Amino acid sequence: MEIASPEIEGTRAAGMRGRLAAYIELTKPRIAFMLVLTAAAGFFLGSKGSLDYVLFLNSMIGIALLAFGVATLNQWLERYTDRLMTRTARRPLPTGKLTANEALIFGSLTCVAAEVYLAVLANPLTAVLGLTVIIGYVLLYTPLKTRTTISTAIGAVPGAMPPLMGWTSATNEITLGAWALFVLLFLWQFPHFFAIAWMYKEEYAKAGILMLPVVEADGKLTARQIMMFAIMMVPVSFAPFFLGFAGFVFLIGAAVLGIWFLFESVQAARMRTVERARRLMYVSVLYLPLIFGLMVADYR
Repeated sequence: MEIASPEIEGTRAAGMRGRLAAYIELTKPRIAFMLVLTAAAGFFLGSKGSLDYVLFLNSMIGIALLAFGVATLNQWLERYTDRLMTRTARRPLPTGKLTANEALIFGSLTCVAAEVYLAVLANPLTAVLGLTVIIGYVLLYTPLKTRTTISTAIGAVPGAMPPLMGWTSATNEITLGAWALFVLLFLWQFPHFFAIAWMYKEEYAKAGILMLPVVEADGKLTARQIMMFAIMMVPVSFAPFFLGFAGFVFLIGAAVLGIWFLFESVQAARMRTVERARRLMYVSVLYLPLIFGLMVADYR
């Protein structure tokens, strides 16, 4: 019997580790973590009485699986455009670390597993919302990115689902509080993604991705959109207080965070530079866990 040398075994092990790392990269774990964080806040805020920890754990596992599967299918669909942009050219599919078929199978199975998991161990309503995420993000938003700027608004709908799904996991119903969390996250996405699009508009243009900053030369419409959605987001962020599931500490914190976010949005809209867009992007990334964290900390 032939025995493999230590060098061959080491190469095999390194190859397996590399493939595992590539699969993990496909799932966009940092984005998935942020989505699960907002879903967890939605579950906590929607819970009545004591927290059902088993249901909470199962719900977060299902939502995480859904985020992993959707991210993978998104990269499968964008494997050709990803090759054209520096920021995405080193992803697993453009570099050949994994094949397109491997990504398609992995993403599809993960989405199916997520839907079954949520339907059985959370509730069917949350699974239905998960299905809308798959349809909205994978089948609508991703293909439309190279066809129309309206794709941003379409993608914001499935992008705002995690806190709503967290809420329905706990309650098996959609109430006004759940819609408030959904609308907050929906509005937040526009300044956030317009800032990213402004930073990388040359790369998006090269790949044929029709984000708003790509199709207008002076950026005036992008600036107005950033301002409009930031202004709408601030009063919406107060909704948890007026709906009675967050207290005065949250209200004060939400006001401070809202003023900060609005200030950075005004600066980015006024100056229209990559530096200000990057600053707005960083502020938006900090804003999200802070506002949801405040809701949970001052839950009534």
